[in-house]
Amino acid sequence: MAARSSSSQPQLVAAAAVLAAALLLLAAGAGTASAAVSCGEVTSSVAPCLGYAMGSAASPSAACCSGVRSLNSRASSAADRQATCNCLKSMTGRLGGGVSMANAANIPGKCGVSVGVPISPTVDCTKIN
Repeated sequence: MAARSSSSQPQLVAAAAVLAAALLLLAAGAGTASAAVSCGEVTSSVAPCLGYAMGSAASPSAACCSGVRSLNSRASSAADRQATCNCLKSMTGRLGGGVSMANAANIPGKCGVSVGVPISPTVDCTKIN
């Protein structure tokens, strides 16, 4: 079981990255706090969303939505949002497939979070303010 968890964890993290990128972008209009958001925090926040993002759940869980809202409030500066975006893109790149981009793009809206930019693994993180 440990080997199975190890091999599936990068895929879950990558799916989380796609989700987090969306959440990151929604925080673009937030304040200017400078507390850095770590990749570990990003991963923890969006990990509960992986089932929905990968198509194995019919909707985002309450834990997923809670994590999305939490990440949105923590990524309050442009630097935080860009770092979060870069972390998510890196994780997504390691996934290599399995994520439903339609589901990932729907998570913020289904969780009541507004995102003003397209959710995509090709988003330019340097353009996030």
